[in-house]
Amino acid sequence: MKLVLAFHGTRDPRGVAVCEEIADLVRVQVNVPVLVAFADVLQPDVRAVVDGPCVVVPVFLAAGYHVRVDIPAQIGVRSGVVVTSPLGLDAVPVVRERLVEAGFRRGDALVLAAAGSSDARSLATARRAAEMLGASAVGYVATAAPRIADVVAEVKARGRRVAVASWLLAPGVFHGSLVECGADVVSAPVGAHPLVADALVRKYYEARALVLRTA
Repeated sequence: MKLVLAFHGTRDPRGVAVCEEIADLVRVQVNVPVLVAFADVLQPDVRAVVDGPCVVVPVFLAAGYHVRVDIPAQIGVRSGVVVTSPLGLDAVPVVRERLVEAGFRRGDALVLAAAGSSDARSLATARRAAEMLGASAVGYVATAAPRIADVVAEVKARGRRVAVASWLLAPGVFHGSLVECGADVVSAPVGAHPLVADALVRKYYEARALVLRTA
């Protein structure tokens, strides 16, 4: 069964490059076709790529609207297609590593920055990621409140050095806004990382095994 990696989609070429880099990391671990599709913005969409039995793995940090509604709607009623859970909290160890790379120091006040969503489950995932990282607060770039710049300003007013953990998959407009949020340290996005590939491959094999057992 082929593996379809479903990304959000972005017009930023850096973000598109990250999608391809993640796919390349996955390809070296599996002996099946690995295709890239997008839930929004770019083509090919998931509908165009899912043309037979396959496992669709959403490369999203939470099960928001695109994961729960858009991707299943694009797939429709097709036999032999399985959609796994998103990357989600499996990205937390990578975020921790990105923080260290950015210069995070013990004693820094840690704040998680997420894109924001109108989906309660997506916001709950961001809060859980913050707990796992030991962050004291969560701020959002868009859609949800409080905004990350306000959270950073509040924490800095207490005389603390502030580090922002980027709960974002790839560079783009959202991550660019974090650079201007006033924090002392801002980590890079999750990006293409071996641990991301490992998580996606694991989801693929678990889903494929379930299909074979129930076939």
